Amino acid sequence: MPNPVVITRPEAQAAPLARRLAAAACPVHVFPLLDILPLQDTTALRVTLSRLSDYAMVAFVSPNAVDAAFAFLDHWPHQVTAAVVGEGSRQALARHGLNDANARIVSPLDLQRTDSETLLQVLDLDALRGKSVLIVRAETGRELLAEQLRAAGIKVEQIAAYRRLPPLLDANKTAQLRWLIAQDNDWLITSSEGLRLLQDMVGQIDKGEGWPGMQQKTLIVPHPRIAETARDLGFKHIILCGSGDDAVYAAIQSRP
Repeated sequence: MPNPVVITRPEAQAAPLARRLAAAACPVHVFPLLDILPLQDTTALRVTLSRLSDYAMVAFVSPNAVDAAFAFLDHWPHQVTAAVVGEGSRQALARHGLNDANARIVSPLDLQRTDSETLLQVLDLDALRGKSVLIVRAETGRELLAEQLRAAGIKVEQIAAYRRLPPLLDANKTAQLRWLIAQDNDWLITSSEGLRLLQDMVGQIDKGEGWPGMQQKTLIVPHPRIAETARDLGFKHIILCGSGDDAVYAAIQSRP
């Protein structure tokens, strides 16, 4: 039987993979390291999305960005390119009816490294020069994509579509975290930010005493940058896989 897996994605993103692993007799625990919340005021988002045809390309930084935007979209302008940084976002577009058959979608070719850097490698920056591009994102996040596009002479707007916050470490969450650390399990970590938040959470509940035990866990990560963060935080057992549920599932199923 595969080792139990702790999925630390936000709740909505964790559910499909959790069901798939459970169906394959892999014990699963969902412990989100980030909560995804709607904006308190969606006025600016609604106004921006109402003029989507003004943009040559719209880039979504995550599946959450896709879902949050499509809550206010009833159609996609055929002339607008959709850009995503990972397979999870491609799948999110498909859930909303957007695929390669009815839209132009660009994403990194190397599924072992899907991020802003590899998205930039496949974009036709010359064709976009002088045109307007919209980036749909959380209230905070990396600025690299916007900076590089602007450096290439592209007009860039960014719009927040959701909030990303640490979960409330209440009594139930504290008890769950203590229990998970004490068990023999592997942890799926899908962001460096989440891993650093985990370190903070463990420090809050055990004054640093639980972190050495956490460092003995095997981490499954979908990006080299997350693996680098894990090594910096003292983890020795790291499995690097590709982006998307299929790659994560395969990595978990092939775990020795």
